[in-house]
Amino acid sequence: QVQLEESGGGLVHVGDSLRLSCVASGRTFNEYAMGWFRRAPGKDREFVAALTWNGAKTGYADSVKGRFTISRDNAKNTMYLQMNSLKPEETAVYYCAVDLSRYLWDSFPTSIYDYDIWGQGTQVTVSS
Repeated sequence: QVQLEESGGGLVHVGDSLRLSCVASGRTFNEYAMGWFRRAPGKDREFVAALTWNGAKTGYADSVKGRFTISRDNAKNTMYLQMNSLKPEETAVYYCAVDLSRYLWDSFPTSIYDYDIWGQGTQVTVSS
C-alpha cells in the first residue's frame, strides 16, 4: 500500500502563505486522484482541494477558492497545496489522501469516504 507524508506546515501570521507537500513512498500514485483535507479544532475533517491523476482538473472548497492552488508533479511523486492569504480560522491539521478506487478517472471525489490512503497530517497554525 502507498505511504503518504505531508510537510510544509508551520506557524504563520494572518495573510501569510504556506506551501504544503505530500510525498508518496513505496509506490507511485500517478494514476489516481488526490486531495487535501483539513481538520480544524472542534470540527470534522473537511474537503479543501483535489485534482485528477494528471492534474488536468482541479477543484476547491468555496472557502479557499482564489487563494489556494493544488498541483502535482508525478515525476516526483509529490502533490502540493499553495496556500495564500491565510486566515486564522484555517488553523488545522492538513492531510493529503489518494483515491485508489478509480483508475485514470477524469474527475476526483470530494468526500473523505472516497479516499483510501491518508498521510499523518501537518499542522498549520495561523495567528492573528
